[in-house]
Amino acid sequence: MKRHTFPLAVTAALSALVLSACGDDEPTKADDPATSPAAQSDSPSESTAATPTDPVTTETTETSTTTTDVAVFFVGDTPQGPRLYAEERAVEADNPPGESLALLMAGDVADQDYRTLVPADSLETDIGFDGTGEDGYYALSLTDAQWVERPAGMSKADAELAVQQLAYTLLSQADDGDIEGATGGVDFYLDGEHTTFLGVEGTASPAPSLDVRALVNVLAPAEGATVSGSFTASGEASSFEATVPWQIEDESGAVVKQGFSTAEGWAEHLYPWQTDVDVSDLDPGTYTFVALTDDPSGGEGGGPTEDSKTIVVE
Repeated sequence: MKRHTFPLAVTAALSALVLSACGDDEPTKADDPATSPAAQSDSPSESTAATPTDPVTTETTETSTTTTDVAVFFVGDTPQGPRLYAEERAVEADNPPGESLALLMAGDVADQDYRTLVPADSLETDIGFDGTGEDGYYALSLTDAQWVERPAGMSKADAELAVQQLAYTLLSQADDGDIEGATGGVDFYLDGEHTTFLGVEGTASPAPSLDVRALVNVLAPAEGATVSGSFTASGEASSFEATVPWQIEDESGAVVKQGFSTAEGWAEHLYPWQTDVDVSDLDPGTYTFVALTDDPSGGEGGGPTEDSKTIVVE
């Protein structure tokens, strides 16, 4: 709150002038001058000193919005076809599920390699939840009956992946981002009655991560992040023998630095990985940080999965 004081002053002046009168008598005799003194009286002026009034204050209320970081799952291309990529986003803390759903429907991605399959304005952002953590159930309401079936031009696979976007985004918020083994899900309603969404029937629960997620995902640095000296890169992956290669490319695409990180596991699902990257020897400019899966087949299986983020080195 800011307080501004504006002093006011009122000044009044009052003066009175009394004019004097004077008279002269002619002498009666030449040798007997007579003098009549002039009478004059002055009245001192009167003034009222300025008296400041009490300060007048105005109040400006400053409001701040509290945010929280959540994982929003968009879609990107991989050697295995379209898969889910998580993107860390800051949303208003009073309604993270609703804010996340709005981002999904708007296709509001930070990384332009991603996209959304959830149709715009297809769901209400007022979301219900029943249960505890990853075992709870979200209730989403369709905005119109047209979304009961998938629209023309949308494949069954895309409809199912759109539903997985919703399941992963919402269930990850119900239990601090860890939804492996989650038993909860997302139900869809129209006019208060349980229904399908995009032709996908039943409760939408998160499918096994190796079936629907990209096999490597960069969560930090964020797209467009400014770095200097060194920075920490992190994410999730399921890569051969838990090895997660990484590299930095300049604007021409040439690799100027490379290394690897070791994830906490591999094969069963995606595991966290993290590494420190030294960029102190790079010239200032725009680069691309790329994380990949290790590919022992030499490209025979379609090549490595990758995820990249633009960074600016100061």
